[in-house]
Amino acid sequence: MRLLKVGSHGEVRLARDFVNDAPHYAIFSHTWGRDEDEVTIEDLKNGSRMNKAGFGKIQFCAKKAKKDDLEYFWVDTFCINKVNYTELSEAIASIFWWYRDARHCYVYLSDVWLDRDSNKQSQQTWELAFRNSRWFTRGCTLQELIAPKSVKFFSQEEELPDDIETLE
Repeated sequence: MRLLKVGSHGEVRLARDFVNDAPHYAIFSHTWGRDEDEVTIEDLKNGSRMNKAGFGKIQFCAKKAKKDDLEYFWVDTFCINKVNYTELSEAIASIFWWYRDARHCYVYLSDVWLDRDSNKQSQQTWELAFRNSRWFTRGCTLQELIAPKSVKFFSQEEELPDDIETLE
C-alpha cells in the first residue's frame, strides 16, 4: 500500500510502501475529473503535480488528515500506479480492505455547494444536491460507504454540512 504523508508544514510527499505495517491513515473518496486534471504518481516523479486541478483535492485530504491528527492518507488517483497492470490489479483486489482499515474516509462531493453566505440555497436545496451527487452513481460507492469506520462528507467548499446526520 502506497500512502502519502503530510509534513509538519502541510506539505505532501510520498511515503514508503507499506505491506503489513501500515500506520493509521485517512482515505479519500471522490469523483474523478478529466484524466489530464487528476494527479498521478508519474506527476510526482516529474514534478508536474501542482500544475493540475486535481492537486487541490490532494491538498484538501492532507489538510483534513492533519486536522484529525493523522500523518498519512491515501488518494486513489495518486497512490495507485495505473500504468503498472499488476499493481492496478492488486489494488482493485485490496481496495475494500484499505477503506475498512482507514481511520476516516473523506468523501468530497464536488457537485454539492452549501453556500452558507447566501440565502439562495435552502436546506432542502442542498439536501437535494447531496442526494443527486454524481458520487452516488459510481460503481465503487457502496464499498466506500460500508467499509470505513468513519465517513465524513464534504461539499465543494470543503465544509461538512452541520446536519448531515439528519438525512434519511
